[in-house]
Amino acid sequence: MNLETAVDLLRSLISISLLLVGPIVTVAVVIGVAVSLVQAVTSIQEQTLTFVPKLVAVSLLLVMAAPWMVRKMMEFTISCFARLPDMVR
Repeated sequence: MNLETAVDLLRSLISISLLLVGPIVTVAVVIGVAVSLVQAVTSIQEQTLTFVPKLVAVSLLLVMAAPWMVRKMMEFTISCFARLPDMVR
């Protein structure tokens, strides 16, 4: 495997990772900020109040986005297997 192939593989790995993790992190951050804002306004300082909505929202997102995520991971894996002969040289 030459340097160009390794860099291209690493770049595509990082981009697919960010593409798959981005929506999950975004939903968790938005829910966290919204719950923190509600806690600040109402002066409720319960620690579990921030955890449960994030858990529910991320779980729902994973259930809804699972087919898309699996399809993207399969496409990446297939492209890696297709590049395998170039890596051996």
